[in-house]
Amino acid sequence: MGRAFVVRQSSMIKTANAKTKVNSKYGKEIYVAAKSGDPDPEVNQTLRRLIEKAKKDQVPAHVIEKAIEKAAGGAGEDYSVARYEGYGPGNCMVIVDCLTDNPNRTIKDVRLPFTKTDSKIGTPGCVAHMFDHYAVLGFAGDDDEVVLEALMMADVDVSDVEAEDGKISVFAPPTEYFKAKTALEDAFEGINFEVDEITFIPQVNIEIEDEEVIANFDKFINMLEDCDDVQNIYHNAIVKN
Repeated sequence: MGRAFVVRQSSMIKTANAKTKVNSKYGKEIYVAAKSGDPDPEVNQTLRRLIEKAKKDQVPAHVIEKAIEKAAGGAGEDYSVARYEGYGPGNCMVIVDCLTDNPNRTIKDVRLPFTKTDSKIGTPGCVAHMFDHYAVLGFAGDDDEVVLEALMMADVDVSDVEAEDGKISVFAPPTEYFKAKTALEDAFEGINFEVDEITFIPQVNIEIEDEEVIANFDKFINMLEDCDDVQNIYHNAIVKN
């Protein structure tokens, strides 16, 4: 299913944690979005997107409300964005996005999974240039021309529209996310987005088939997901079980 499948696979990896980890991740992202912008989701589009996504992942309302109230009160931690790149098991390319209030702790925590799996953490930009940064919207359908026309009529700067196996995938620059989503909702009543995110998509994938490497890769991902500051993990590995 091409790039659409890779996006869905990536999304599952990012949210396949314990519920407390998922709630903590969204709570932190919502807090940062509300504190750095307006705590009103009707005004703050980034905050609105995160709230919608959190609800879709069944994050309790009280977690969302507490994060917004904390940000509106002006108290709490000061988080900064940290991104780490490198090569994981099987020589796959990896991007790890974090939110941290202690960069020294975070780099130590992120470096450990690389060290324990004979992987290599690299310098900023060492693999990011091999990924495309996209807003991705996926939904049921098979007529990509109709979808493209609707987006063009709304003056959306769309990068690509793909139709495959009864699924439509729309790829656009991250800055066009809200414009693209609004255009699709206006054009197709009752549209249900199966994929709805801003993500990194690898330009080239690498298949991992060796059982030992697969086990090492699973260990690598699990260790990263256990890091409190890790928000998202992107990679170009296709695991062949």
